Amino acid sequence: MSRVTARRPTRRITAAGVISRPDTLAVEEPLELRIGGTALTVTMRTPGHDIDLAHGFLFSEGIIESADDIVSARYCAGTDDQGRNTYNVLDIELRTPVPIRPRGFVTNSSCGLCGTTALEQVRTRSRFRLPAAAPRIDPAVLAAMPGELRSRQSVFDATGGLHAAGLFTPDGRALAVREDVGRHNAVDKVVGWALREGHVPAHDTVLIVSGRASFELVQKAVMAGIPVLGAVSAPSSLAVDLAADSGLTLAGFLRGETMNIYSGVDRIEPDAPAATGT
Repeated sequence: MSRVTARRPTRRITAAGVISRPDTLAVEEPLELRIGGTALTVTMRTPGHDIDLAHGFLFSEGIIESADDIVSARYCAGTDDQGRNTYNVLDIELRTPVPIRPRGFVTNSSCGLCGTTALEQVRTRSRFRLPAAAPRIDPAVLAAMPGELRSRQSVFDATGGLHAAGLFTPDGRALAVREDVGRHNAVDKVVGWALREGHVPAHDTVLIVSGRASFELVQKAVMAGIPVLGAVSAPSSLAVDLAADSGLTLAGFLRGETMNIYSGVDRIEPDAPAATGT
């Protein structure tokens, strides 16, 4: 069994009776990120693509500006009760040392930041201005991207318990797809991949996420220069505010042939006649 899935006993109750059998679950383990041996933060994640996760996280937080800022990334010694390396501590060596203050990077409704302050922080930290009205995307192509993302969720197929994020070309070709128990981790893994592949700023891409679009996910897209974010579920109010403020196209409820465009509608090709509604 791989480290991304694990088996646990379960009792399944059905109309026909009770069945005792093992179930396949998504693995959730802590990853401690260190900078030059100093603990920075701990995130709960699904093991796999940890190097991409570290790159995406450090970039989104403004600690690095490019993949060249990282000299090395290595797993530190750490073993489980059977003496096996846990691969749950990753130490990053930066080319230029920066002061490190251990922190949790938790942003939620109780963090004390108002919407105006949060938007201003992203404006200050973002290095890339999103291209105006580009790329242009056929709504039918955008609507098909969640299905393509879903078809590449191999661990979700086994567990039903993972989020996914995918980076696509405007014509619908998948560049990278990552899964994780945390939606923000899945996006960090995709952004980290793009950073390491030299695709940042990712001005000619579309980011698709399998769940809702939070402020944090819009922030990560803006920081990476991704101009279009599509979500299968709903966005939050602050996510819409940040998208509009940053010039990002934000689409929600991407299901079947329908979607809601909350900002940046100029990038969506008007192939169909406008319908009226209340």
